[in-house]
Amino acid sequence: MATGTEPHLNSGGVRTGTRAAIGASHLRTDRWWLAPAATAAGLLAFIVYSTWRAFANADYYSAPYVSPFYSPCLAENCKSMPSGPNADLFGSWWAISPAIIILIFPLGFRLTCYYYRKAYYRGFWASPPACAVAEPHKKYTGETRFPLILQNIHRYFFYAAILVAGVLTYDTVLSFRDTDENWGHMGLGTVIFLINIVLIWTYTISCHSCRHIVGGKLKHFSKHPVRYKAWQFVGKLNARHMLLAWASLVSVALADFYVYLLASGAFDDPRFF
Repeated sequence: MATGTEPHLNSGGVRTGTRAAIGASHLRTDRWWLAPAATAAGLLAFIVYSTWRAFANADYYSAPYVSPFYSPCLAENCKSMPSGPNADLFGSWWAISPAIIILIFPLGFRLTCYYYRKAYYRGFWASPPACAVAEPHKKYTGETRFPLILQNIHRYFFYAAILVAGVLTYDTVLSFRDTDENWGHMGLGTVIFLINIVLIWTYTISCHSCRHIVGGKLKHFSKHPVRYKAWQFVGKLNARHMLLAWASLVSVALADFYVYLLASGAFDDPRFF
């Protein structure tokens, strides 16, 4: 029962009179800072790379491969691409990179992802920097105020991510065609696209929102055996959500970089058949 003497949630972080009077910010003796530093470095590297590629507006198509950063291509300047899920919906008035149109959805999904929240809260904001390390900020409001309250729209970005994964699946199918649009082609790019789409799908459906959609609000699993089996499957993937988050982040960047190398003429796609 409240007595009126409890510290307010925002009154002073962990440095309050009701907490243990420990002068040190932590009592850990291991290199606890390595994990948040590595996380920050990895995310920063992806941010720099994806920003460069998103605004480059070039070298994003080399038949039959289209960069996952630019698909589906919805601007008029995508007409140079003879194949792929392209639709001139934005017309010629959209003068900047067509990647900007679509990247907001997968990036929004990742930015609001429960794992990525933990990653960049610790890596960039030190909130908190690690387990058993004091929160350095004087106030803590969680995700109850703007802009962090917008994290609650993660479930809606999940639906958009499903659509994007569907488009990338179509792109992967098209990667089995050669430059003359004949089926039966398989190159190194096809393998990269296959690995990428498997990781994209497993990361997407391992999402906490997906787990809730599949098995949430069920009072009796025994009455819903199909949903229960699906919930168990998603739960197993969810246990590896962190690994899948990083693996899919690397694979999507690798797929884009491979298309960039082909489109810029660095080398030709090695064919297996």
